[in-house]
Amino acid sequence: MPKSAYLRRQEKGELKPVKIKIKKDDMVKVISGRDKGKSGRVLEVDHLTRKITVEGVMLMKRHTRPNPAKQVKGGIAEREAEIHVSNVMLLTAGGVPTRIGYKLEPNGRRVRVARKTGEQIDKSK
Repeated sequence: MPKSAYLRRQEKGELKPVKIKIKKDDMVKVISGRDKGKSGRVLEVDHLTRKITVEGVMLMKRHTRPNPAKQVKGGIAEREAEIHVSNVMLLTAGGVPTRIGYKLEPNGRRVRVARKTGEQIDKSK
């Protein structure tokens, strides 16, 4: 997106895209909200709105009208809604919720590490 587009968004009061430490396919636990205590896999990360979609969390019902032209069956479908990134914590391989830090490897690569246990979250290639 060109810089002028960012400036227009700021004038409207919209947020700038930010770096989010949680990535797609991470396991997270919800720490606040109506689904507090649930955990699931991250399906989508939106850097502009600072929200993520978690599998099986924040389910909402969507009423759809049948549309034979698009092969859409009508009825009530349940799907996940977005949740703010501040309301979740990353789970380590042992299932411990933790904050995320970064560590520089000798080859110059930056990897995510769990603050609580110190274990590496990103898989080394």
